Amino acid sequence: MSDKVPDITTGRMRTNILKEIEFKTIHYLCSIMPSWITSDLLTAIGFVGSVMVSISLFLAKSEKWCLFLIVLALAVQWFGDSLDGRLAYYRNTPRKWYGWALDISVDWISIAIIGFGFYYYYDDYKYIAFAFVFTYGWSMINALLRYKITNKYSIDTNKMGPTELRIILSFFVVMEYFVQGTLLAFGFGGTLLLIFINIKDLLDILSEGNKKDAEEKAQKLH
Repeated sequence: MSDKVPDITTGRMRTNILKEIEFKTIHYLCSIMPSWITSDLLTAIGFVGSVMVSISLFLAKSEKWCLFLIVLALAVQWFGDSLDGRLAYYRNTPRKWYGWALDISVDWISIAIIGFGFYYYYDDYKYIAFAFVFTYGWSMINALLRYKITNKYSIDTNKMGPTELRIILSFFVVMEYFVQGTLLAFGFGGTLLLIFINIKDLLDILSEGNKKDAEEKAQKLH
């Protein structure tokens, strides 16, 4: 490997609060990763983490202490999901379009699987699980629309990214152990907040699309 420090930030625009410490952590982990661990294997590990979250929610319905397993599962998910593409860039073996397509597909399936876990966990208000999957899927669509129109791909919403969301979710999961209903409040409040954020993002995207239409029209006239 050359003496040049690999740029693992390539390919994504990050705006989340913890981006600096997160990139430093990811860079360190990439530097000590055994050669037999591949990006595809890390993607699989991240997916297993999502399945673990869902299974933990199933178990927590009868065994409350299993809520703590969700925190561990989210850590596993972060490890695989955050390092898969970054490891490829660190090793200078990126497959931009393959990795992007795989990442989007696995993320969507993972969210659906976690949604099933929440659906089972809630005795009442099961629609919250559906709303969660719907709004998160909408945010993914917004990210793809923004990428198509602006050629800038971002997985963050302002200062919030998947890492921050996992930390906040972990906090509410732990609180659920002591105060039942905390997780429901998080699901309801978080879903409402995400709806407003998605609407704002969509309006911004439509504005960018309108500008691009005007630019392309002006170019055709010249």
